[in-house]
Amino acid sequence: MRYSEDAIEEVRMKNDIVDVISGYVKLQKKGSNYFGLCPFHNEKSPSFSVSPGKQMYYCFGCGAGGNAITFVMEYENYSFSEALKVLADRAGVKLPVQEYSKEARAQEDLRAALLEINKLAASYFYYQLKNPQGELGYKYLRDRELSDETIVRFGLGYSNKTSDDLYRYLKGKGYDDAILKQTGLVTIEERGTYDKFWNRVMFPIMDVNNRVIGFGGRVMGTGEPKYLNSPETKLFDKSRNLYGLNYARLSREKYILICEGYMDVIAMHQAGFTNAVASLGTAFTLQHAQLLKRYTDKVILTYDSDGAGIKAALRAIPILKEVGMSIRVLNMQPYKDPDDFIKNLGADAFQERIKEARNSFLYEIDVLKKDYKMDDPEQKTAFYNQVAKKLLEFPEALERENYLEAVSREFFINYEDLKRLVNRLGASLGIAGTASRGEEEKGFKGQKKKDKEDGVKQSQRLLLTWLIENPVLFDKIHGVITPEDFIEELYYNVARMVFDGHAAGTLNPAEILNHFINDDDQYRAVAGLFHASLNESLNNEEQKKAFSETIMKVKKNSLDYASRHAEGIEELQRIIKEQAALKDLHISLD
Repeated sequence: MRYSEDAIEEVRMKNDIVDVISGYVKLQKKGSNYFGLCPFHNEKSPSFSVSPGKQMYYCFGCGAGGNAITFVMEYENYSFSEALKVLADRAGVKLPVQEYSKEARAQEDLRAALLEINKLAASYFYYQLKNPQGELGYKYLRDRELSDETIVRFGLGYSNKTSDDLYRYLKGKGYDDAILKQTGLVTIEERGTYDKFWNRVMFPIMDVNNRVIGFGGRVMGTGEPKYLNSPETKLFDKSRNLYGLNYARLSREKYILICEGYMDVIAMHQAGFTNAVASLGTAFTLQHAQLLKRYTDKVILTYDSDGAGIKAALRAIPILKEVGMSIRVLNMQPYKDPDDFIKNLGADAFQERIKEARNSFLYEIDVLKKDYKMDDPEQKTAFYNQVAKKLLEFPEALERENYLEAVSREFFINYEDLKRLVNRLGASLGIAGTASRGEEEKGFKGQKKKDKEDGVKQSQRLLLTWLIENPVLFDKIHGVITPEDFIEELYYNVARMVFDGHAAGTLNPAEILNHFINDDDQYRAVAGLFHASLNESLNNEEQKKAFSETIMKVKKNSLDYASRHAEGIEELQRIIKEQAALKDLHISLD
């Protein structure tokens, strides 16, 4: 069920945002606001602002913004309900009991039980590792140069050689076969019952909220398969989870390192690279990319340097591009994987390789080139044609031009010759390499139209921001501007709440933001409205001019829009009169 607006607002009001955020970020008061280092991106100079007056936060570096509820959501990666419950408990607010259908309640109870069983299993595996029966597993981890601190941090354990060891333990805790079948930890058949994992070093797999949702196991000895993962369960979907993300999401780095396996992630974290993650025994998926996109726009692929690692990188690159990631590829040579590299050359050398990581498109060209003998004219020509085809993957002419220049420089291909080849190939494929004069004029007109539309949005955004920042301005626009003059749907909805709040004497930016919590794009746009000021970088005369011009733009755009959608001659005549009267309109800050 959805909580009422009154319940949500009570929780928000009883959690002062400065107190809440101070539990996560060191804040220092400057003027009427507090500032600190943004927890959502890496920065050296504080650009993260917390306003006790507005009960909101905003980062001028990355654009993150919101109220106390949304801060907990973003920082802890909680759902709205989870964040609300945390803050309600913090403030001693009793939320109304959520009512579930019988079926929904059964599903919630099942999830809770599976989480508890996984937690018990993780503790049991850890206990085995530190006892005589786990000596084989513990020796393996120590031989891999993992410290006891790292073993504890990742909750590593050992599953005994006895084939039903865990099953008997869980039965002893009171769990019946019906639920144990659904954990993925045991197999129950007519011919017998046995554990999914035995004689393996165990890697608990955690979700971003540090809850154990599954396991991976590395066999001790020569058994097969070498690595074994939990099957899909109500909790565990390997295509939607990444190993190590529960820690990596809290890293202050601007990028995330993607590698292949558990040990690479653990070794990198131990070496100080706490922003490393790995997929869970499956190829990298679009769901993985979308999950990462919540935390970063930049990734560095650190896959193995062998053939399989190269193929994995080439598969991952287009998937990451699809969600708008900036991608680079790390050169691991002469070693196979990050673990070997760090053991042999150290963390400082690995950091240097990160700085030198290859642009993903140029990496693709590097790999492509290996398939051709460049001393053979025919193969050399074929290579150039493939390069030209790859360049046409960029839909934007400017971006394509930038990469064309880079490829020409990096691979010693004559720039003009390569450009002609790209244009000719593009024309044959129906992808214009260069626009005709008519197309250029069409593009210019299209750009002018887009610029005008952007200007309309900007004027509405500015006016809303100023009204929120300085409610005295409502007196200046009385009788001239109403919520209906904000023709962008999002800004109209915000304007209606802002005007109503001002009229009632209860204008509350943090409360308004609650209405947009279910749409990330709208939420960010609205949060941004509450963090600007008319007097920023403007002198007094400039302020007056900017305010007056913005009022005129908003009103003119509103009337233009109304005239295009007038339903009758009388309405149109009224609008025309209002348009004519605009030239005599004078609104000033004085």
